[in-house]
Amino acid sequence: MKAKLGMSPIAWWNDDLVELSDDVSLEECLRQSRSAGFIGMEQGRRFPSTPDEMLPILRKADVTLCGGWFSGTLVDEELAANKDRIQPMIDLFKAVGAPCIVYGEVGRSIQGDRAKPLATKAVLSDDEMKAYAGKLTAFGEWCAEQGMPLSYHHHMAAVVQFEHEIDAFMKHSGEGIPLLLDAGHLAFAGGDVLRAIDNHHKRINHVHVKDIRQTVIDGLDWSKQSFLDAVALGAFTVPGDGSLDFGAIVQRLADHGYEGWFVVEAEQDPRKNPPLKMAEVGHAELTRVMQASGYTLETQAFPDA
Repeated sequence: MKAKLGMSPIAWWNDDLVELSDDVSLEECLRQSRSAGFIGMEQGRRFPSTPDEMLPILRKADVTLCGGWFSGTLVDEELAANKDRIQPMIDLFKAVGAPCIVYGEVGRSIQGDRAKPLATKAVLSDDEMKAYAGKLTAFGEWCAEQGMPLSYHHHMAAVVQFEHEIDAFMKHSGEGIPLLLDAGHLAFAGGDVLRAIDNHHKRINHVHVKDIRQTVIDGLDWSKQSFLDAVALGAFTVPGDGSLDFGAIVQRLADHGYEGWFVVEAEQDPRKNPPLKMAEVGHAELTRVMQASGYTLETQAFPDA
């Protein structure tokens, strides 16, 4: 089985917490991640918006675009508005050969609001979840018809956060909306990562290998502290530096035949946790557990080069 290792630039620049950002260029971010061994990078705010600008930068760094976040609003808004907003992203991602667009629901989400405690996140009724899942399926099918599949990102502080919410969303949605499994977000929410893989492996098309610091999460007061408070306190980190058993997680994905991207997305203070050092730790741990699980890691970002 083949796999590819990528990173998210959130280790260098945090869009929601500016104080957790390192003042490095896109080129330096790509250089550091590639020197650690990663061949992919998800889109971040410092990326160019046209393929003519982006591709030369990526090729020079020998790093490919392995995904990127789209802020969806389908829980409240209609398909047409989201189609209009995502179309330029579809065009760009197709032109640079990205594998998928990560759909993150921001409607009713409190993930970016530090004033709203974790316990105040929105909860959908059964009927609302069914309708929402149906809209996401239609949207995912439309994006795939345009040539760019989505990957649905369950997320802390969003409408699909807990494991039972993932189960409900998957039950009421269809194959047109694949799932991004994020180990860190699911574990933060108290879910069982291995069980979620067993239940939904047929729909998983993208994986975020985010680790957690369980002691930080255990110390949170959900009635007073927000998701961003948790991030600032160091709730997340890279594989090999946290509390999750990625040997077991990767093995379970291998058991179900998953092939594709494993992306390290670990937002934390770059001054306390230098991104290059963290990238090296994450890559070393993932290489170890993936080789043990029978994966062959691809080493070229652009095999045609």
